[in-house]
Amino acid sequence: MAEHRPHPASTPQSIRAEAIEILLIERGLLSESVIDDVIVRFNERVGPMNGARVVVRAWTDPEFKTRLLADGSAAVAEYDFEGGQVDKLVVVENTEAVHNVVVCTLCSCYPWSLLGLPPRWYKDPAYRSRIVREPRAVLEEFGVSLAESTSVQVWDSSAEVRYLVLPQRPTSSIGLDEADLPALVTRDSMIGVALL
Repeated sequence: MAEHRPHPASTPQSIRAEAIEILLIERGLLSESVIDDVIVRFNERVGPMNGARVVVRAWTDPEFKTRLLADGSAAVAEYDFEGGQVDKLVVVENTEAVHNVVVCTLCSCYPWSLLGLPPRWYKDPAYRSRIVREPRAVLEEFGVSLAESTSVQVWDSSAEVRYLVLPQRPTSSIGLDEADLPALVTRDSMIGVALL
């Protein structure tokens, strides 16, 4: 069996999770292949490509976009995505006037079936506290520079309500084949910490 060594920058939570994983494998309660299957499931079959499909449809189907913004849960229900976490989904749209960004200040509530596994920074206490207090500064650190005239709205996910940002469609994508559009949509843009 390969020796597991935590990365020096690992958090206490990730070190604990890895220790539990090692114990479960050593005791025969889990196998590495099962763990790998779960990771692949959330990264490849459940995840950002699902959210990208929803975003592209909203960009190209005005009726769907209206339904998505009115009731995100009902609009995405027709996709029957596996993984859940969208029982109460609110979709907020980025425009020239308003930029939306999502956080979970208590833990890491997140629409897994649309975005896959949450990134480490999303769970980091510094992100969770700073994005609420100084959203423009944090967005700048992510490389998002907004016009002074653009207001920033921070949405706090919870166990009851999850949020998805509908990013602005890049003007450079006009005329692209619809099949090429999902590749433009990133997980971070659907959280609000990236522009397309």
